[in-house]
Amino acid sequence: MTDQTWNRLLRDQLDWHWTHQLRARLDGLTDDEYFWEPVPGCWNVRPRGTGTAPVQAGSGAMAIDFAVPEPDPPPFTTIAWRLGHVIVGVLAMRSAAHFGRAATDYDSFPYAATAAEALAQLDTEYATWLAGVESLGETGLARPCGEAEGPYAEYPLAALVLHINREMIHHLSEVCVLRDLHLRRETS
Repeated sequence: MTDQTWNRLLRDQLDWHWTHQLRARLDGLTDDEYFWEPVPGCWNVRPRGTGTAPVQAGSGAMAIDFAVPEPDPPPFTTIAWRLGHVIVGVLAMRSAAHFGRAATDYDSFPYAATAAEALAQLDTEYATWLAGVESLGETGLARPCGEAEGPYAEYPLAALVLHINREMIHHLSEVCVLRDLHLRRETS
């Protein structure tokens, strides 16, 4: 175990989950599952101008529903919305802030119109994030996050990596549960 480094251990925590528990469960995601609204009032990714939320964000034909401040209680979100959040807010914006990815945000991102396109975006952003973390080496993990992380600017990048690991495991596990519910829903 002496050849292990903190950088490798942090990457392995997420990559083990991705490789052994998560990514294969997302294979075959259909558009019906992707856009499925199991309860009324869901926030979703939908054609621009057709949303029920106060605001829609995104560039191109598709937009993600949201509101600031978020309603209390927050609306239930679909697989499409949750994937959009992970792709943009969890991965792409962080890779842009810390690893040289082109700048993006919820307003400028081109949200996927199909499940297959969303999974391709997820795969791309995941690979970019993982390569970025690897590029930090050991010393980069101790570097402060900087102003991109707002009130957490002075936290080490290792804390951000742990946070992203939690976000990925949490939100993508929710996606898997929604797939399970979709498969077992009663249709009349």
